[in-house]
Amino acid sequence: MKIIILGAGQVGGTLAEHLASEANDITVVDTDGDRLRDLGSRLDIRTIHGRGSFPTVLRQAGADDADMLVAVTNSDETNMVACQVAYSMFHTPTKIARVRESAYLIRGGLFSNEAIPVDVLISPEQLVTNYIRRLIEHPGSLQVIDFAEGKAQLVAVRAYYGGPLVGQQLRQLRQHMPNVDTRVAAIFRRNRAILPQGDTVIEADDEVFFIAARAHIRAVMSEMRRLDDSYKRIVIAGGGHIGERLAEAIESRYQVKIIEMNPARCRYLSETLDSAIVLQGSASDRDLLVEENINEADVFLALTNDDEANIMSSLLAKRLGARKVMSIINNPAYVDLVQGGEIDIAISPQQATIGSLLTHVRRGDIVSAHSLRRGAAEAIEVIAHGDPRSSKVVGRTVEQIALPSGTTIGAVIRDEQVLIAHDDTMIESGDHVILFLVDKKHIRDVERLFQAGLTFF
Repeated sequence: MKIIILGAGQVGGTLAEHLASEANDITVVDTDGDRLRDLGSRLDIRTIHGRGSFPTVLRQAGADDADMLVAVTNSDETNMVACQVAYSMFHTPTKIARVRESAYLIRGGLFSNEAIPVDVLISPEQLVTNYIRRLIEHPGSLQVIDFAEGKAQLVAVRAYYGGPLVGQQLRQLRQHMPNVDTRVAAIFRRNRAILPQGDTVIEADDEVFFIAARAHIRAVMSEMRRLDDSYKRIVIAGGGHIGERLAEAIESRYQVKIIEMNPARCRYLSETLDSAIVLQGSASDRDLLVEENINEADVFLALTNDDEANIMSSLLAKRLGARKVMSIINNPAYVDLVQGGEIDIAISPQQATIGSLLTHVRRGDIVSAHSLRRGAAEAIEVIAHGDPRSSKVVGRTVEQIALPSGTTIGAVIRDEQVLIAHDDTMIESGDHVILFLVDKKHIRDVERLFQAGLTFF
C-alpha cells in the first residue's frame, strides 16, 4: 500500500516503523527537519519537509495515487484540513485523522463526506482511558484486550510462585478447570517469546497471555496467581483529558480522588464530575499523599503529560503503601525500564493508538489488531469469508490450515458463541478468528491466507 503519514512524532514515527517493516511504500511529512532526518536514517521511507495540510506538500508526498492518508500531527485542525484537501483534490480512498479535542468528537455528523471527510477518527485519550478501565476491572492483569465487542478477552498476567499451574504442563489446565475452556496464546520468559505447546511448563515470573470468554477470565487468572481483591479506592494524579475521562467512566463504581495542580482545572473538574473528590496540589507532595491515606489506595494512577513527574509520583505512592501503581509513560525507552519494578504497569499511549491504527491499515477483513508486549507480538481478529473452494480457511479444521510459523489460532467467535480453538475446530464463513503472531513479519501471509479467492466474488 502507498501510505502518507502526516506527523513524525511518537505515534507517526512508531506507525512508520511498523508499516515500513511490512513492505509498504511510506512517506512521512513533518515541519521538523531533525525528526525527519532521524526517521529517514533508520527506516526505508521517504520524508517530506513541510506542512501536511498544504496541497503542494501533499502532492509532493505522492497524494495523487496514495491509498491512504494518516494524519497524526499534534494539531487537530491540521489533521482535519489535510483530510479535506486529500478528499477534494486527490480523492484519497482512506483518510484517518487523530482528533483529541472532545469538543469536535461530541458533534454528530461533523465527520462525513458532506462535512469534514474523515473515514476513521482516532482519539488517543479515549483509547488510553478504555485501556486503563479494563485493567482496573481485572485486578492483577498486565494487559486486557477485547475481541468481538468484549465477548472474548485476551489477558496477560505474571505467573507467581504458589499459583496452582506454576511448575506444571499446560495440558493440565484442562484437568484443573474442566468446566472452563481457555487457551494460552503466548508466553514471554525473560523477554523472549515461547510458542506454547501441551508440554510447555509455566515458570514463576512468566508473562502468560491467555484467551477465554469474558465470564471465565477470573477463573483462569486464579490458576496463574493469587487473585487480587477487587479494587475500591482509586487515586488519579493529573486531571487532564485522560484523568477526567477515566474519573467520569469509573466514579459510579469506585471511590475516586483526583490530584491536580492547576486551580482553574480543579474548579472545572469539581463542577463536571459527580462523586469524584478533587484535590488541588502536587502528586509528588509526600504530606498530601499521607494526609489522603495513600496507604489505603488500591490503585494509584499517574496520568499527567510529564513522564518524569509520573515516575516520581508513582515511586513515592508505592513507597507510601499504595497497593498497585500504574503510570503513563510517553517515552518508549522508559517503558521497559520501569515496568515490573516499583511501578506495576507502564502504559504506553502510542501502543494503544498504534493498535487502533493498524486495524485500518491491514488488508483483508481485519476487525482489530493489537500490539502485545509493546510491539513484540501481535493479536489480530479477522473474519473468514467464502466457501471451501474459494477460501484457504473456511471448511477446514485448525489442524488443516497452513499457518505461517510462529502463528496460532486462539479462538473462534461464532455469533454469540466463543469457541476456544482446538485442532478439530472447524472454521465457517462469517467466523471471527483470533490469531497470535509472535513474529510480525508474517502479517502479510496471514492477510493473504484469509483473503477469499476470485471464485467467491
